[in-house]
Amino acid sequence: MSAPTLSKALYPKVRRIVFPFGQPVPMDKYFVDGNIPLSHLIAQMSFVFPPGEEAFIRSVRRYSHLITDPGLKKRVAGFIGQEAVHGLQHRDLNDKLVEMGYRGWELSENLGKKNEERENRMDAQWPPAQYPEKYRLARFAMLAATATAEHGTAVLAERLLSLPEAQALMTDPEVKNLLNWHAFEELEHKSVAFDVYRAVDGPEWLRVAIARVTAATIVPVLVIGSLISILGCDRGALRRPIKIAKDVVQVFKHPIMKGLRKDMKLAGRRGFHPDDIDTTPLLDKWNAELFGDNGALLDHLK
Repeated sequence: MSAPTLSKALYPKVRRIVFPFGQPVPMDKYFVDGNIPLSHLIAQMSFVFPPGEEAFIRSVRRYSHLITDPGLKKRVAGFIGQEAVHGLQHRDLNDKLVEMGYRGWELSENLGKKNEERENRMDAQWPPAQYPEKYRLARFAMLAATATAEHGTAVLAERLLSLPEAQALMTDPEVKNLLNWHAFEELEHKSVAFDVYRAVDGPEWLRVAIARVTAATIVPVLVIGSLISILGCDRGALRRPIKIAKDVVQVFKHPIMKGLRKDMKLAGRRGFHPDDIDTTPLLDKWNAELFGDNGALLDHLK
């Protein structure tokens, strides 16, 4: 099994930041290059991010008492801080999306709260530090799911930051700023949950199984979610079926989709490590573009 080198084991930096969505120019209804299904897809992903990231935090924090390596402890703290800020900023965007007529926010938040309540009851009744064997596989599965999801977001982040065609899709300036910042930080902490899973001896067979199922289902789930969103809350779009059909074709022909499933499947290999994919040069480039002397997001930092 490969392990991250010191140069790749980055310490994620927590940045306090704010994005003035819809200011001074109001957001367009179809804020992703006028593409109807892609705008709905990004909206639904944004609705899922805050409760999802809170679940990721819980899955990692649950094992914090077992982490003895000072470097990994520091990276875990950075991971938790970054994910918390991601949730805050996506909730700000979600408020704007709901105002624009998108639906799905309440469902995501309610499911997230119910899931959190179940996990809290489990951890209160059977504290992991005192009962490590109780719900052992269930807790490992949550952490393995986080490691898998972090690989998925890193794959998308790398494509978003490296493909000019992907940058061109983001026609709303503040949504573009949010997604570039989010993508950058996803690459910064892409291996943290994975390294925690290894540090606490999570079973490789379980991680591989979850990664393979995720790779096989993620694209259909995203497509179905986008279509359900259109059917559920966008009567105006339903009056334009030809436009929707053309937009769907555009999405699947876009370079960001090329080889996506193949890259997602990498996490399903035994011995895989996220840092096998070196994104350090991409991080260096975008660190300068976003936070350098003339960085695009310097005025967004608190």
